[in-house]
Amino acid sequence: MRYTDVLISIRQIVRSVNLESKRIQKEYGISIPQLLCLNFLNEASSYKATHKEIKSFLQLNASTVTGIIARLERKGLVARLPSENDRRVGYIVLTAQGAELLRKAPEPLHEIVAVKLKSLSDDDLRDLRQAFDTIISFLEINDVSAAPIITAATDITTSEEIENS
Repeated sequence: MRYTDVLISIRQIVRSVNLESKRIQKEYGISIPQLLCLNFLNEASSYKATHKEIKSFLQLNASTVTGIIARLERKGLVARLPSENDRRVGYIVLTAQGAELLRKAPEPLHEIVAVKLKSLSDDDLRDLRQAFDTIISFLEINDVSAAPIITAATDITTSEEIENS
């Protein structure tokens, strides 16, 4: 095996994530982080969550999450509701329109990968992890924060791209 085969494999992975992101944006008018936010709300108790809970799930900074929520709200996919008990806390709630979009949207790529990873043996998982650790070390990206979900925003290019999600 040539080292270029590994480089091509990495490029295939990055390219497929980017293509999936563009396809979701074109077909559904939302970004992958927005889709993940809607999925999170759909699975949350009473279809609502605080900004902090969404931020924690997406593992993005607060201003990026604020932008994601604002765009979803403008599209009518979520709504903001104040807390009855504490005026400082508000909830982001999935709307009927948001739930309808989710029924049509595809399963996120990270969920498909997660199902397949769960079927691997412990030895295969360990080998895969070691291979990724080696690549991460080669790229010297140990300090790059990464959410446990695959999104176009987890590309290591710029944080400005994330801000526009």
